[in-house]
Amino acid sequence: MDLSRFPRRRYTQGPTPLEFLPHFTKALRATCPDGSGPNVWIKRDDMLGLTPGGNKTRKLEFLAADALAHGADTLITCGAPQSNHCRATLSAAIKEGMKCRFVIEERVPNSYKVDASGNNFLFRLLGVEAITVVPAGTNMLEAMQKVASDLAAVGRKGYIVPGGGSNAIGGLGYVACAQELQQQFFEQGVQIDKIVVGSGSSGTHGGLLAGFLGNHINIPLIGIGVSRDPVDQNPLVHKEAQAVADLLGLNMTISPEAVLSFGDWWRPKYSVPNQAMVEAVQMLARTEAILLDPVYTGKIMAGLIGLARQAYFGKDENVLFIHTGGATSLHAYEAEVLGLKDLTV
Repeated sequence: MDLSRFPRRRYTQGPTPLEFLPHFTKALRATCPDGSGPNVWIKRDDMLGLTPGGNKTRKLEFLAADALAHGADTLITCGAPQSNHCRATLSAAIKEGMKCRFVIEERVPNSYKVDASGNNFLFRLLGVEAITVVPAGTNMLEAMQKVASDLAAVGRKGYIVPGGGSNAIGGLGYVACAQELQQQFFEQGVQIDKIVVGSGSSGTHGGLLAGFLGNHINIPLIGIGVSRDPVDQNPLVHKEAQAVADLLGLNMTISPEAVLSFGDWWRPKYSVPNQAMVEAVQMLARTEAILLDPVYTGKIMAGLIGLARQAYFGKDENVLFIHTGGATSLHAYEAEVLGLKDLTV
């Protein structure tokens, strides 16, 4: 698939590392039936460019380029109070000499704190121009369009970046990742049997799926939902994957059955910590010195751990975990991830 016909900015020098996790693999196997868990590998997309990396960077390479092509001077986006996507979008705006405004949705009532640590601290340090806070259930597109209208009224031009950067243009970033993985598998002589990826706003999961199908990469993609069960999540991923395939002109109808996700590790609610997440964050930190975050990657890794303990993966299968970043939000959940606060789930 030829991505060169789409405008793209580059925020990362070279591919992100593809690494085996020997100590984590050993620790996980010790908790699996008969000690026969998988070999766990990691794709370090937490080391992508923009402050300080994560999966949104790949999407923003295409989205920021499109914004510039449309003559925008301001990026407008939305997310939750500790949004990695908002932080990355602000970083891209700074790189391109643009301003940035957010619409923050309080999915958990009263969860936005202007002086909070984590990504909220970075919002202020990096100099977000304005933040509009709205209650859960708000029509986020309409709220962002209102910000764009306010800018237009004073002679400026905003560009709306959807939540998570998840649309067909943003999804191209994970088509590029699929191609990067294919090359790394070849160069490193690695055979991966299954891939575990986070499934939220659907851009990463859907973009990878379109990229795998379009490049004939026959490795199962296993999504771990961070906010929804499969009955609600899978249609979103399918829609995103089909939109990306259509944008690329692949003349391909993606079957809904091509989407696989699990929804057992996101509860009690999106962004609310649980014990499985705490175990996952601590295990990877203490075996490989790699940081996960409480909202996304901690729960995604909890899913990988849980599936391994259910013997979902074959003995000695090579399972790749896509690390989508987000460690900056750890500092907003210190008591939870250190086990100093009681959790009900």
